[in-house]
Amino acid sequence: MLEYEYWEIRLPRGTSRNAARQVMADHAEYGRWELARVLLYGDGRRVVTLRRRIIRQRRIM
Repeated sequence: MLEYEYWEIRLPRGTSRNAARQVMADHAEYGRWELARVLLYGDGRRVVTLRRRIIRQRRIM
């Protein structure tokens, strides 16, 4: 079964789409994160949830 770790980024009101996109692209490129969910609230703030797969190595005996 796949296991993921999650990271939530809160972007304040007034953050442009391009700035939010750049933040997510940087994390995706360098940290191997992928987009799981974006919540856009009525007041303009965004909550972005990123995830990445946890790779566990098996012990070989």
